[in-house]
Amino acid sequence: MKIYVEKFGGASVNSADAVKNVEKILSAETKKRVVVISAMGKTTNKLENIVNLWFNERKFFQKQFDELKTYHTNIIQQLFNNTKDSNKAEELINIIEKIFQELKQKIQITPSSDYNFLYDSIVSFGERISTTIVSFYLNSAGLKNKLIHAYHIIKTDNNYRDANINWNQTQLEIDSKVIPLLDEYDLIITQGFVGGTKENLQTTLGREGSDYSAAVLSHCLNATSMTVWKDVPGLLNADPKRVSETVKILSMPYTEAVELSYYGASIIHPKTIKPLENAKIPLFIKSFLQPSEEGTVICESENVKPIVPNFIFKDNQILLSIVPKDLSFATERVLSEIFRLLAKHKIKVNMMQNSAISFSVCFDENLNILPSLINDLEKEFFVRYNKGLQLVTIRHYSNEAINKAIHERKILIEQKSRITAQYLLD
Repeated sequence: MKIYVEKFGGASVNSADAVKNVEKILSAETKKRVVVISAMGKTTNKLENIVNLWFNERKFFQKQFDELKTYHTNIIQQLFNNTKDSNKAEELINIIEKIFQELKQKIQITPSSDYNFLYDSIVSFGERISTTIVSFYLNSAGLKNKLIHAYHIIKTDNNYRDANINWNQTQLEIDSKVIPLLDEYDLIITQGFVGGTKENLQTTLGREGSDYSAAVLSHCLNATSMTVWKDVPGLLNADPKRVSETVKILSMPYTEAVELSYYGASIIHPKTIKPLENAKIPLFIKSFLQPSEEGTVICESENVKPIVPNFIFKDNQILLSIVPKDLSFATERVLSEIFRLLAKHKIKVNMMQNSAISFSVCFDENLNILPSLINDLEKEFFVRYNKGLQLVTIRHYSNEAINKAIHERKILIEQKSRITAQYLLD
C-alpha cells in the first residue's frame, strides 16, 4: 500500500482555527497517512521554563502551569464553540484535565538531580496533549483516525534530551503496531519529538525533533513521500523575519539539505534527511496557509534550483576559550579531553578554532549546563567565555551577501571554505 507521512509543527496547531485548517488539509484527499504532530504553539518553551524553575529553585510553577492549561482549554472550547455537539468540548476538557493532573504529579515525584531525565519526563507532555486534542477533534469532525503514542513505536536508548533511535526495535514495533492499523484506518496520529526506552520511559530526540520523528516513520514505513507543513511557502534562502527579500528554493538535493541542517537551518532538523535519502523518499516542504501551492522538494536532484546565498542565523551563542594550565600545546591529547567533556555535557559544537596553545568552541547557550561544564574544564584548563553572541552562516556566499549579513559588526571568529562562510559576531 502507498503510505504518506505528514508532519504539522507547532505553528500549524497553535489555535482552534489552525486545528480546523489541519482538518481541512487532511480532508481534501483520501489516502493512507501517518500524521506527526508537534506541541501547540510555544508549549515546549513553557514546559522548559517549568522544568528550569523546578530544577534550579525547586519552586512550584503554578502560574505557568495554569497558563498552559488555560491555553489548551481555550482552544478546545473554541473548536466546539459553534457545533451542536457542545458536550464534546466538556468531554475533551475532562480528558486533558487528567493529563495535566498526571503532568503535575510527574513533576513533583521525578528526581530533579538529573536535568536531562527531568526534561524528557516533563517536556514530552506537550506533544501528548496536542495529539489528544487534534485526534479527538478530527474524529468528531468525521475524519476517522487512531491515536498511537510515539513512545510505544519509536524506540530509543536512554540518552535523554538527544536520544538515539534503536532502528531494529523501532522497525519491529512499527510493523506490528502501525501497519495493521492502516488496514482499518486511513489516518494514524502520533507525536513528534518523543520516543521511548525499552522500559517505556519517555525520551526526546533533540529540540525541534518532530521532523526527525516523521523521517524515522517514513523510512520504516517505506513511505511514498514525507511532507512538512510550515507557515512559509517552502524552503527559503533566509528567515523572512531577519532578511527582507527572500527567495524560495524549488528543489534541492539531499546532500545540500544535510549541509544546511548541519549549520542550523531551522526549517529542517539536522537528522531528518539521512533516513529519507537512504530510502530515496522525497521530502516536500509546503505552506499550511496555501496548501495547493507548490513548495520545495528535497530529493535526488543534482543541483539547487535556484542557486542563491543561504543565510542561517543562530542567536544566544557562547564562545568558550580553553587554555591548558601548564601552557602546553593544544595537542591531540588535550583536544580529546576537551571533547570528552563536551560530550559528557551533551554540548553540540557549532564552530571551533584552535591555535598553538588555546582552543575555542562555540555552542548554543544553556545556562543550566554551562556551570558544570566549566567546573569540569577548570580542573585542567583556564577557561574564559562570552555569551549573547550570534553565529551567521552563509552558504553559497558572495561579498555582497557577506556585507548584507555582517553590517560592520565586531567579528570574533571568521571561517571560510569554497562554499560556506561563517562569522561569530559580538
